Amino acid sequence: MKLVKLIANLGYGSRKDVAMMFREGRVTDPDGEVLYADDKVPHEHIRIDDEPLDPPAGLVLMMNKPLGATCSRKDQGRVVYDLLPPRYRVRDPALSTVGRLDRDTSGLLLFTDDGGLLHRIISPRAQVAKVYEATLANDLRGDEGAVFASGMLMLESEKEPLEPATLEVLEPRRARLTLTEGRYHQVRRMFAAVGNHVETLARVSVGALTLGDLAAGQWRALDQDDVAKIFAPPSRD
Repeated sequence: MKLVKLIANLGYGSRKDVAMMFREGRVTDPDGEVLYADDKVPHEHIRIDDEPLDPPAGLVLMMNKPLGATCSRKDQGRVVYDLLPPRYRVRDPALSTVGRLDRDTSGLLLFTDDGGLLHRIISPRAQVAKVYEATLANDLRGDEGAVFASGMLMLESEKEPLEPATLEVLEPRRARLTLTEGRYHQVRRMFAAVGNHVETLARVSVGALTLGDLAAGQWRALDQDDVAKIFAPPSRD
C-alpha cells in the first residue's frame, strides 16, 4: 500500500491532506530523514511530526471506561470515542467497540478494527468470560449463586434461559459475577430477577485480561500476548 493511502486510512487526513504533509517534510524516518510518498518503509519506521505512526489495521485497544460515557458514535452526551485521538474515529477499517457497556457501567472495554476478531470474542461459541463487580441495594440472601449457576434462570421477555454464571460473594452487598454471554443489561436484570438492585457495576476483566493500573478514561493498545489473554480463563485471585 502506498504511504499516502496508508496514512490517510489511519485517520491523519484525506489523501490530499497527507500529500501536503509529505510536501511539508512532516513525514520522516526515526532519524529525522524526510520520507517521500513513493518510499517503501516499514510501518514502525514512519514518523508524523516526530511521533510514531499509529498501529496498522488489526488494532486492538483496551479502555477503562468511565461512568457517564456511552459506547456510541452519535450520542449527544459524552461517548467513549471522545477519549481517543480524533483520528481514531475515521480510521479505515473503522474502530468499533467489542460489545457495549451502558452509561452507568464502568470498566474494561475493548475496541478493534478487526471484524473477525470482534465476532470471535462476542460469539457464544467462544465462551469468553466477562467478570463484573457489583454493589447491591440489599444484602444477598444466600441462594443467588445456585440460581445463577443453574442454567435455568429466565429473564423477563427472554425466550431462552441464561447460561450458567458464577457468583462470588465479596461482602453482604458486594459480589463478583462471571458470565459467558452478553445479553442486554444482563447483570442488572439477573439481580433484579432475584429481588435485588445493582447500585454500581464495573467490568473488571475479559478472560484473563484485566485493567491493571489503567485509570478511568485511560486506554492502551494491546499486543498479541494481551489478545491471547482474552480467550484464557479469568484469574481467581
